[in-house]
Amino acid sequence: MELRDIDFLIIGATKSATTWLQQSLQLDPRVYMPDPEIHYFSRYHDRGDPWYLENFNPASPGLVIGEKSNSYLDTPAAAERIHRSLPDVRLVAQLRNPVERAYSDYCMLHRRGEVTADIDRYLDPRHGAGGRFLEGGLYFQQLRRFLDLFPADRILVLFYEDIRSDAAGQVRDLRRFLTLEENPAFEPVAQRVKDKTKPLVDARLRRLLKPLKPIVAPFRQTKGFEALRSVISDEFKYVPLTRELSARMVGYYETETERLGNLLGRDLGQWLQSVPAVNKRPAT
Repeated sequence: MELRDIDFLIIGATKSATTWLQQSLQLDPRVYMPDPEIHYFSRYHDRGDPWYLENFNPASPGLVIGEKSNSYLDTPAAAERIHRSLPDVRLVAQLRNPVERAYSDYCMLHRRGEVTADIDRYLDPRHGAGGRFLEGGLYFQQLRRFLDLFPADRILVLFYEDIRSDAAGQVRDLRRFLTLEENPAFEPVAQRVKDKTKPLVDARLRRLLKPLKPIVAPFRQTKGFEALRSVISDEFKYVPLTRELSARMVGYYETETERLGNLLGRDLGQWLQSVPAVNKRPAT
């Protein structure tokens, strides 16, 4: 396996159903993608090409080979690194309303205990500009880095919002871009929405119990384990995204969204409408 054998990369954005894209492609036996996100061109580039290639183990020659690492889109150095190593690769970006994307990303890390309940600290542009959550939705800047290096016909931009209206068409467009043969009988994988209201062990307690994970792993599917888990778990309560905070985020993304729409020739005006207040569940 050599670098030139890699045909495509799904580069992001985070929390935009790129895993669904990956799983739909993996239904085709002619496609090979490793399951874990490798993040080579973003987080682990110092490990070198041999380490990167060790992550690929296609079962046979002649497959269409790719990988998905959502960090590539919003990591400034990734575009140049990818172009240097894979100048002919095809790139796939799937984008989502940046306000909903930021809130979903925040809720994921809040549930994990990696950020606090002080939502304004992370999502209010007056405080959180420059941080992971708001920067992740600056798609015009992110795509420009790739378009400055790759021909436009090597980059496919898809939208999370189109999955609801035509999931099969979304995957057909992706398959066509990857030069995969048409398959009228093909059905994409059902979109999975994670249950974000499932009772969860408190983050502090999870950290204390972490050393015991290898010991209890064989018992995870037993009734006894589930009974114990129910005793120490509670429904996770998400911090709501208010109309006021949503409106400030829309203002933050307004110019960026208009530039993106002009770049792609798509009306993205719906992104510039405040997201209704969310009180119980985050955007999925």
